[in-house]
Amino acid sequence: MVHEDIEALAAFMARMPGLAVLTGAGVSTASGIPDYRDDSGDWKRSPPMQHQAFMKSHAARQRYWARALVGFRTLREASANSAHHALAELEARGHVAGVITQNVDGLHRQAGSQRVIDLHGRADVVRCMGCGARRRRHDLHDELGELNPDWLELGANVAPDGDADLERDFADFRVPSCGRCGDGIWKPDVVFFGDSVPRDTVEEAFSLLDECRGLLVVGSSLMVYSGYRFARRAARDGKPMACLNLGRTRADALFDLKVTTSAETGLTALLEVLEEKALRPADQA
Repeated sequence: MVHEDIEALAAFMARMPGLAVLTGAGVSTASGIPDYRDDSGDWKRSPPMQHQAFMKSHAARQRYWARALVGFRTLREASANSAHHALAELEARGHVAGVITQNVDGLHRQAGSQRVIDLHGRADVVRCMGCGARRRRHDLHDELGELNPDWLELGANVAPDGDADLERDFADFRVPSCGRCGDGIWKPDVVFFGDSVPRDTVEEAFSLLDECRGLLVVGSSLMVYSGYRFARRAARDGKPMACLNLGRTRADALFDLKVTTSAETGLTALLEVLEEKALRPADQA
């Protein structure tokens, strides 16, 4: 049945040249980056850091950066997998116009995708919430390691988005302030839960969707509104939608076609079917 569904998805893509693609955590799990939700769309673990808690509580920031010092190694060392490479190839062939990603790992660009909108920002950059200064995250981690050398030897199970399942007393963990303004808070340049996606980023993503004939959702449950809004917009505008995801999504009732399989398995098979049947975008046929 999955093969038949992949053939149907290949035909869908051939009819809809230059699709917009919306991706979620399921695209990066094969790169060793855990996701937050199970196949039913429910939380696998406690919800992640909330924006207000991070900004208001020094203790919350100590806990966050201590765990990140351990867990971010996995995110930093992750490599693009076959799903990322397949999407880059689909873009090169004209099937995909661009990718709107909810992921913060930067792996779409690493794989060669050219038009990528990082809806929730990039985890490899940190920003001062006081003066707006930016720096590379691994530079901040080097500083954290120098300030907290005993923490460098700790290990823990990896959690999503560079977190780690580490619980201990964080009261002595030292977190530096911004060196430019003196007391600014360093925060990953990503959208935490409870925060809002920057308006210009949302508008850029809507602009991509508006210029495309349809939408393909890959590896996302769409349980968070920041992603679900694009399925709603496509439905409002009468744009055809397809989905490739292992489990339930918030937009299941809106899709014209859904393939239930992993991102890496489904996209690899999709490329093979497109090649085998010599299916090209309709405007190139």
